[in-house]
This record gives sequence, C-alpha cells and structure tokens, in this order.
Amino acid sequence: MLTVHEKTDSASSATEQLVLPYESRCKRRMRSKLQSGEEIALMLASGTILRGGDFLAGDDGRVIAVIAASEALIEARCTTPLQLGRVAYHLGNRHVAVEVGDDWLRFVADHVLAQMVQGLGCATRAINAAFEPEAGAYGAHAHEQNHSNVRLFDPGHGAHRSLPKIHEFPSS
Repeated sequence: MLTVHEKTDSASSATEQLVLPYESRCKRRMRSKLQSGEEIALMLASGTILRGGDFLAGDDGRVIAVIAASEALIEARCTTPLQLGRVAYHLGNRHVAVEVGDDWLRFVADHVLAQMVQGLGCATRAINAAFEPEAGAYGAHAHEQNHSNVRLFDPGHGAHRSLPKIHEFPSS
C-alpha cells in the first residue's frame, strides 16, 4: 500500500490522482484508493487540509495530484453585497463550510439551509461541483514547531499569541 506523510510542490512529476470530497480532504489519517485503484494511506500532519491542486509525496517517491471531487451543493445567488454578507453571516453562525464567489455562496446540499437562504432573499439552485470552502480564519495550517517554551496564560507573548491590546501600553 502506498503511504503518504506530506505535501510536496513537485507538480510536474505527478503520476497518480487522488479524488476526494471536501470532508475527506480534511482528514489527516485515512485509507482511500487512487484513480488507478491502488490503495493509499494518508498520515498527514495535524491540521492539514488538502485542496484540489495540491500534491502529495508518496514514501516510494511518487507524486500524487489531489483532485476535488464533484459534490452535491447548493449555490445561493445574491443581488447585493449586503445580501451576500447577511447570508454569509447566518451560514457562518451555524458553522457551515462556505465557498465564496463575487455574488454567490456554495455549501453542501442541505434543504433546511437552502430554505433559510431563500428566506433571506437569495435564489438557490442545486449543483454538482468541486467544493473549496474558505479556510478557517484562525490560522488552520500544519506546522512542525516545538511550543515547549510558550508560556500559557500569557496572551500577547510567544508563538501564535495576539498582538498587545490597546490597553497594554508598551514600555519605553
């Protein structure tokens, strides 16, 4: 069985294809099958989300292209930026993964959400397409760093801490 532990940038040498829906592309450990039918085991770093167009490095040196599978989606068309923002807010408030376009939003088909979006004034239609929703706003990324030197409960200092707040005055 082919095993993969990491992504690679070697696009030109891809010899295999792995077609996965979005939900599967969010799993860091799983078994699947390549387009050729060969089994593959993914053992990726924590926080890794695969996108269509990514490439994986097989332990045997092969490069695998990740393809976003076509999925059943709802596309909501909005007539104004305000309407788009309102619908995006309500979907986000429900923690729904959303793909954003200039005047549309796409989410995994769900009749209850489609009715809500229609109630907010958008036209909806069922489509089948690759789904590439927005990544998390809080830095959902894979990394290999040692955080043993980070002092917990010390906001504003150390790796991945926020900048000083307006009420925290820098010492001069």
